[in-house]
Amino acid sequence: MVTATGVKAPAKAEGATARKKQGWGSGRIVAARVGVIVVVLALWQVLSGPLIPEYAISKPTEVAVSLWKVLTSPTGWTDIWATTVEIAVGFGLGVLIGTVLGLLLGTFPVAGRVLEPLIAAINGIPKIALAPLFLLFFGIGAWSKITIAATGVAFVVFYNLYLGLRERQRELVQVVEVMGGRAHHVLAYVTIPTLASPFFAALKAGGPLAILGVIGGEFIASSEGVGHELFNSAMALDASAEFAGLIVLVVMTLVLNGLLTQLDKYALKRLGLVPRKKAARTRA
Repeated sequence: MVTATGVKAPAKAEGATARKKQGWGSGRIVAARVGVIVVVLALWQVLSGPLIPEYAISKPTEVAVSLWKVLTSPTGWTDIWATTVEIAVGFGLGVLIGTVLGLLLGTFPVAGRVLEPLIAAINGIPKIALAPLFLLFFGIGAWSKITIAATGVAFVVFYNLYLGLRERQRELVQVVEVMGGRAHHVLAYVTIPTLASPFFAALKAGGPLAILGVIGGEFIASSEGVGHELFNSAMALDASAEFAGLIVLVVMTLVLNGLLTQLDKYALKRLGLVPRKKAARTRA
């Protein structure tokens, strides 16, 4: 940048000014988050017993001991693995079903108008209310939990793709067709870019629903899984084991969300849908 006197301002001064405008850096943000967690844990440790009954919320130290027992026991890892498999298979199956239905009914408008009220009616039923029905069909094994998870995910993916196809700009399709484009050109240049964002938004919304469905099914009837252990801990009034199971679920949720976020960024980058940064800033 050139000043009014014609002297070029130092680059370091410009960098310092930019940092001041940005406010807190990422390092300070991370430190603040850690500080908040430490304060909450300290208050929890101090208030448990004198102010809040210890049997209801336990203490962070006792939760840490229970979590260590889970992570160092074969039974704990068996439960974690069972729940992970159920979530992964249920999520994948739900994405597949929702994608196929969304593309089919979005591509054929007549079929969409005929079946949409029926799908909306089924979607209105709480998925956890379907759990006893799935348990009758598939038993207390993994497939009943997988089906519950897949049902919740499938509806989210279906509606995002179905509505995305309905909102696809017909003018763009006609332009591609006028230019001699075939069906695969319309798919590559119009349909996929239009559906990319809603599809990955559906994946991020469906991840927690898959976890909710699996844990709900394990609560109702199961012989293994994190939800099964959470239910047993609640019946035994073991608050520390209950919080340890919740920590495991939080970690699983963060891992799934992180994987979906990276997949979203990679796919959008490959499709050229990420806003490009300016190669150089304009100088004064």
